[in-house]
Amino acid sequence: MNFRLVLKLVGRVTQLVSCSMLFPLLISLIWEEDPRPFLYSIVILLLIGTGLYFIPTNSSFYLREGFFAVGLIWIFMGLAGALPFFFSGCFPSFLDCAFESFSGFSTTGVTVLTDIEALPQGILFWRSLTHWLGGMGVLVLATAVVPSMGIRSHYLTQAESPGPVASKLVPKQAQSSRILYRIYCALTAIEVVLLRLTGLPLYDCFIHAFSTAGTGGFSNRNGNVGAYNNPAAEMVIAIFLLLFSLNFAIHFLILTRRFRQAFSSDELRFFLCLIFLVTAYTVWTVQPVYNNVWDCLRHSFFMVCSVISTTGFTISNYSAWPQAIQVCMLLLMLIGGCAGSTTGGLKCSRVLLAFRSAHREISHILHPRAVKVVKLDGKVVGEGTLHSVLTYIACFFAIVFVSTLLIASDDFSFATCFSAALTCVSNAGPGLELAGPTGNYSAFSPFVKVFLSLCMVVGRLEIFPVLVILSPKTWRKI
Repeated sequence: MNFRLVLKLVGRVTQLVSCSMLFPLLISLIWEEDPRPFLYSIVILLLIGTGLYFIPTNSSFYLREGFFAVGLIWIFMGLAGALPFFFSGCFPSFLDCAFESFSGFSTTGVTVLTDIEALPQGILFWRSLTHWLGGMGVLVLATAVVPSMGIRSHYLTQAESPGPVASKLVPKQAQSSRILYRIYCALTAIEVVLLRLTGLPLYDCFIHAFSTAGTGGFSNRNGNVGAYNNPAAEMVIAIFLLLFSLNFAIHFLILTRRFRQAFSSDELRFFLCLIFLVTAYTVWTVQPVYNNVWDCLRHSFFMVCSVISTTGFTISNYSAWPQAIQVCMLLLMLIGGCAGSTTGGLKCSRVLLAFRSAHREISHILHPRAVKVVKLDGKVVGEGTLHSVLTYIACFFAIVFVSTLLIASDDFSFATCFSAALTCVSNAGPGLELAGPTGNYSAFSPFVKVFLSLCMVVGRLEIFPVLVILSPKTWRKI
């Protein structure tokens, strides 16, 4: 294990995190707030990052270094992002600051805050900016950091690939990452413009565009998006939630005018059908709660888009809806968006492959001599990929159930414990009851907050990198 090169990489990322704090520092100066939380944080992180970056090392970097580097970077990012919160004095303890930071970078969107609007504007800006920075994750290393350090960037993206298969848009990984970031920035900018046209203040537009892009869910209002009571803004956010929930390869195919290839995606069709069916069922079920069909459709569509994108924006308290809808919402959190997006959850491609694998097994029982293969987008899926998908799903449920058991040590209801575990591992935001849209995580014990923070990182890294890091074989000399 090349520890020195891993620490050097952590140092460069730390420098980038400190530089990103210049934006909320500027917001603090514009709003005439105390800039010291960001000044202190920037100086500390620059000193640490510069010290680590100048560690002498060689360029020996392989897959296990990639897994270890990604895991260490995410832990360090969460702690580094907590510094402005801590120096602002808005949080009761550093543990709460770290919880909020991990929730931000992992794009989970859960919070320990009870009065969000009481925070300074600079702190709220940084809080949402962590969503935007964490949305694309380690791909920033492949674009700005890795090429200058002589590291094989595909090992890093393989360690954090959001789906069953890591794919590249073009032959060179660094170039693929640049294309993805251009799309990411362009969509964010377009959303800011459209939200401004709906009448939202410019500052609020940036806050919600950052959270939408990262599919995180942080807002600067206690009532979240529902506080504006602005149907036009809600529809803009809902549509962009869907756009950021799609595989970014789909956006690339559309931009390069390969429309047939883009819309022939099995995962895309499954995702859109799921949204249509759940929205229709929700409208039919909750219609008696609203005065007219339009309000019912508006609330149902927005909440379905928010939940399936694992964002957590709210305009309605779905915990007060019928139990059947609450179960549907939990299932959507579990499934999540498409592979290659900024969403959490299992990903639609994994769920689709699991269904098709189950169908093949049933067919094999009925016709033992028949030879059937599982296909996705018309291509045969290898047995290794199917085994990886099923193993991932099994590990996912195992972690959720173990997490529920540990969270239950706080003696909350099953719905609270299970939904808190599911939302943190899925990076999905609000759950049910105490962990629901109108609740927060301030009542959980310090142990549970630390454990949930780790669950957020495990979910964001999609389990396997963490398991690889914990494996004794990883640390043996080759």
